[in-house]
Amino acid sequence: MSRMPLVAATCVLFIGQALAQDRLPTIPPEKYDAAQKTAAEEFVAVRKAPLSGPFQPLMYSPELMTRTRAMGDYLRFKSAIGNTLSELVILVTAREWSQDYEWSVHYPIAIKAGIRPDIAEAIADGRRPIGMNDDEAMVYDFAVEVLRYKRVSDATFERVEKRFGRVGVVDLVGITGYYTLLAMELNVARFPAPNGSTPLPRFPD
Repeated sequence: MSRMPLVAATCVLFIGQALAQDRLPTIPPEKYDAAQKTAAEEFVAVRKAPLSGPFQPLMYSPELMTRTRAMGDYLRFKSAIGNTLSELVILVTAREWSQDYEWSVHYPIAIKAGIRPDIAEAIADGRRPIGMNDDEAMVYDFAVEVLRYKRVSDATFERVEKRFGRVGVVDLVGITGYYTLLAMELNVARFPAPNGSTPLPRFPD
């Protein structure tokens, strides 16, 4: 897979940052309506953290934001495949959607959870990592297949089903779909990555 020159990638990022506030600018808390205020208060109570990232553009639809947050509470922290493999799936999803914010937030979380840096770096570069263990390899293959080809092969399905059961298959699809939703919201909003973060390489279509 060839890469877009880094200068062009940087230009794409800067354009996105410049235009971000023209689409779905972050709503100041003092301007929340009653539904938004309730949704924000519930978010903070459950997550023990301020509302941030994709949940900011989602606040234009506070009920969707709340339902999305609730789905994430399970998929990120309690899924049948465990937190380490969940973070691997999140990195693959962020890479497939070229989502810099999602990647920059979850990269350090994934490393802390036990994903090796060289595995993450290969994913960022669009390469299949070498040296993955069996669980990592099957989850990586499943996520890549469903994201790129919109379905999975029998062999990939059976490997995941044998290891994690049907609940694991469903949860793995759920994680991939959930972080696709967040990536799409961020991309549509042109939500900027944190200052100082390195953008993912851009590849030609």
